[in-house]
Amino acid sequence: MIRAVIFDVGECLVDETREYGTWADWLGVPRHTFAAVFGAVIAQGRDYRDVFQEFRPGFDLYAEREKRAEAGQPETFGEDDLYPDVRNALATLRADGLWLGIAGNQTVRAGRILRELFTPDVDLIGTSDDWGASKPDRAFFDRVAEGVPAEPGEMLYVGDRVDNDIAPARQAGMRTALVHRGPWATIQWRSEQAQRLPTFRVESLAELSPQIKQFNERGR
Repeated sequence: MIRAVIFDVGECLVDETREYGTWADWLGVPRHTFAAVFGAVIAQGRDYRDVFQEFRPGFDLYAEREKRAEAGQPETFGEDDLYPDVRNALATLRADGLWLGIAGNQTVRAGRILRELFTPDVDLIGTSDDWGASKPDRAFFDRVAEGVPAEPGEMLYVGDRVDNDIAPARQAGMRTALVHRGPWATIQWRSEQAQRLPTFRVESLAELSPQIKQFNERGR
């Protein structure tokens, strides 16, 4: 039985198009060029932070976040940046009686924004900066498991990346759902791992409720 659903943040709940556009502006490079290099880095299996190094070797992402904040341009997102299916999907899953959480590689600032957006819609909101552990490390998923009132096999972790979300969550004993959107899922979708590893593959979060119901019915 799946009793709890935990969501990744970027490109799962939040469309990061605007945010990465502001990083391109901060670096002083065309947004189209930044996006093209971003896609190339992902396709090569490299860390997305390498994108910044391509434009400015030695770039310190954490230090630049602080500089942006000091300049009145902090990283931010809001209701308008949520994917259109998010609110209805959460409401439906809650009505289904499922425990809900949000946990992703995010800053403390992002955690505050998430709490403003999603309290009391979900039961847990945790970030890598809050926990001192980040995906794909097992420690991150252990922290998730500690906060969820269910066994790992009763948890469904929903994300857009095979490497950072699906594979490590599965190794931690969780069920997984790969959502087909954003640059990572678009590039990885047809890979052997993307087809083999997830419990579910969905085009929209709206598909989760019926698929979970079918899964749970089979397990009764």
